[in-house]
Amino acid sequence: MKLLLLTAEPVSADVVREAVGDDADDSEVMVVSPALTDSPVRFWTSDADEAIEHARETAEETVERLDEAGIDAAGDTGESDPLQALEDALQTFPADRVVVVTHPEGERDYLEDGFVEEAERRFGVPVAHREVTRG
Repeated sequence: MKLLLLTAEPVSADVVREAVGDDADDSEVMVVSPALTDSPVRFWTSDADEAIEHARETAEETVERLDEAGIDAAGDTGESDPLQALEDALQTFPADRVVVVTHPEGERDYLEDGFVEEAERRFGVPVAHREVTRG
């Protein structure tokens, strides 16, 4: 199975296994971390270097955690708009499933209401949503 993992913070293999079950260990995983900015104003008034660097570090750390747990993974950064990041990734990595990781309500960094449904409608791929605490 080809699995696309969209996350703005590093996550462990347990999160992936929780989302897809035993299939995780036999999956090829692409980790995409959107280059999020604090606000639209900050995005337009400064370069996005800090956001891109955080996204790169998130993707790298998540890939390392998955590799250490025996899950084949690669990673990349994505656009600041999570739907655009998914669309771009799916063009080069035709995933069978998508897992979107966020933080509990009130701490969400990047998802609007209805994101999962919109992603499934737009891309025709099952999308699972998992919440994790920071840490």
